[in-house]
Amino acid sequence: MDRYLLSRIDDDLESSEVAELCFLCGDVVSRKRLEGIVDAKGLFMRLEEKGLLDNPSFLCQLLQTIHRADLTDLLEANSRPQEETDALPVLSQYRVMLYTIHEDMTTESLDKMKYLLNDKLNKRQLEMSSTALGVFAEMEKMGIISKSNVTELHGILSEFDQQLALTVQNYMNRVQHLQRPPLDAPSHGSIDQQRPNSMALLQNSPCVCETQPNSTGPLVCCDLSSETEFYLLTHVPRGRCVIINNMIFPAENLSNRRGSEKDEEALSELFQRFGFEIELFSDLDAEQLNKTIKTMTEWDYSQHDLLVVCILTHGELGCIFGTDGGKVLLRDLISNFWNDKVPSLSGKPKVFFIQACQGDRYQEGATQGPVQEESLACEPDSGSDDLDVSLPAEADFLISMSTVQHCKSFRSINRGSIFIQELCQQLQKSAESSENDDILTVLTRVNREVGRKEYETYKQMPQPRYTLTKKLVFRYVR
Repeated sequence: MDRYLLSRIDDDLESSEVAELCFLCGDVVSRKRLEGIVDAKGLFMRLEEKGLLDNPSFLCQLLQTIHRADLTDLLEANSRPQEETDALPVLSQYRVMLYTIHEDMTTESLDKMKYLLNDKLNKRQLEMSSTALGVFAEMEKMGIISKSNVTELHGILSEFDQQLALTVQNYMNRVQHLQRPPLDAPSHGSIDQQRPNSMALLQNSPCVCETQPNSTGPLVCCDLSSETEFYLLTHVPRGRCVIINNMIFPAENLSNRRGSEKDEEALSELFQRFGFEIELFSDLDAEQLNKTIKTMTEWDYSQHDLLVVCILTHGELGCIFGTDGGKVLLRDLISNFWNDKVPSLSGKPKVFFIQACQGDRYQEGATQGPVQEESLACEPDSGSDDLDVSLPAEADFLISMSTVQHCKSFRSINRGSIFIQELCQQLQKSAESSENDDILTVLTRVNREVGRKEYETYKQMPQPRYTLTKKLVFRYVR
């Protein structure tokens, strides 16, 4: 980030505001590294060490929380247009809750709180604490409060201010809602170990098709010696295109996915033109997501040619997130559609497009030849990197991930995700082209176009995996 801009922000911040910012950063920078900071420049150096100033969004959150809209506007006006990832760091609800109490606490209430804590905290440190934030910091050191335990704080505040106690109670209610039993742990092992040899790198597979009318509607035929090389798409509608778009995340440490509505719009419009029924689901928590998948397995696909599922959400290696932060394992999700579980989809392609990070690493890239694209400003789409991916090895599946394992996936807050927008653009070009390329050829082009650009100086490379047994061509239904 521009150091001149950071210096301007530093000049406009009071020492009390710097102390507030340091407190808010307590979950992303260690207490020891925050000690001795007297101005914003010192804090900015610590945030840079953590990579938290690579994108202005985190600093914007900090400034908005302490109500410095003027500095937020200055930062946004002097930064490049933002693009996100689904791993964008967000302020802890716990810290924001404590800061809210600090703001609303009168001098009289602060004195009462310190009096009630007199036998629990070091008296000298308690006397030196001139703000509620200082008291909270001492309570944390003594283990009296933490992100997962604010019961004693709630009890203390209840003694003299019910409104402040309600702020803590609301936080406790949110934490209790999010602490659901974890989903089953995944089976470990790489996909390459569990897939047959057909799960190879993308191969160019051009095909020639033509549209011919018949009594049931447009028929996609293949101009080859054997029709068995292509999945026949003859039904109208072709099938269902299910779009699950998680945008609003009340879960701790998961940011809202701004711009994802652009992906939903692009996918809906395109697959309607391909002759699909569109099913939209928004902001599903993990339990709702699993129930939705279960419902989909109960649908009758006998009059459909294929199923397309588009999932837009946060993720980490081997799983995606519900809006509550609950994890849904990709291998469990996809195995729901095996032939023995959904007989009406047997022998038909099951296509999954998944926009989500698959880890917390930024992908580096080496420049070959002249730079062809101006670098774009971005934010990431992920969580922690503690799961391995293991997808089912059964025929007629295509799972197209927005990024390779362990890495982040980028999304523009104005235009939608890098992967989904390029996918829609390449599918549209293919449908309008006389070449009529199949889906694997299209995804090869998506890889090339996404991979050659830079996002906040980093790279992104999508990763398709498939057990398709024929070529699949998407064409417009007229």
